[in-house]
Amino acid sequence: MDPRVTTAPIASRRYGVVNWLGLQTLVQREIQRFLKVGAQTVFAPLVQTLLFMLVFSLVRGGDWPGTTRAYADGLAAGLVMMSILSNAFQNSSSSIVIAKVQGNAVDFLMPPLSALELTIAFIIGAAARGLLVGIASLIAVAWLANVIPAYPLVALYYAVVASMIFGAIGLMGGIWADKFDHLAAVTNFIIVPLTFLSGTFYSTSILPEPIRTISHYNPVFSLIDGFRYGFIGHADAPLVMGAAISGALALVLCWASWAMLKSGYRLRS
Repeated sequence: MDPRVTTAPIASRRYGVVNWLGLQTLVQREIQRFLKVGAQTVFAPLVQTLLFMLVFSLVRGGDWPGTTRAYADGLAAGLVMMSILSNAFQNSSSSIVIAKVQGNAVDFLMPPLSALELTIAFIIGAAARGLLVGIASLIAVAWLANVIPAYPLVALYYAVVASMIFGAIGLMGGIWADKFDHLAAVTNFIIVPLTFLSGTFYSTSILPEPIRTISHYNPVFSLIDGFRYGFIGHADAPLVMGAAISGALALVLCWASWAMLKSGYRLRS
């Protein structure tokens, strides 16, 4: 080696407190992943929403209980929220399970990304899909109901919080599941019952006691009730309490998903 040639010592690259480049890259990957199959991930859910909207609007007309707004207006808000919930869950859960099944989970485990950065990226990707499908669903049902929100900020708050909650649930479900059968069990036995029994298609005010009180303990009820309030200006339960419960639940579930990622549970074995 020529003694006149000097080499600088190799130093590890410093990213700072947050690896913004890695975080941005993973978020873009998550968004591009579902946009590549947009017909399946964005437009297919619209068919289900429209079918529910058509069937229930034909079967039941009149006003939404406790308001002068049409039943279709309250139904539309519930269906849009259901689309947000289910698609946020599907995005984060399928991303993890596909990586585990295909054996390429190392693609996001090996880069210099902390568990917190991974959690944020997966939940942002899930929220992006949930909100995008929610907007598309609003447009799709606009010819069947009045979807102009009475309180846009309230509706936006619940949409964002709901997508965070179910993005975190999907992340935890994906980490727990070893195959798609396990993920289907979470969907069929937890997500669907909670969604269908939370007032998506009806007002809980028409339910007899104690079923009405019990239904209010369903965490999805607060999300749908608050989101519906943003559109028709009526809620079946105290709005402030529902907003606080939903926000606290989002923080707890995001922390729980971070803890699972940090532990390496079913990912590093």
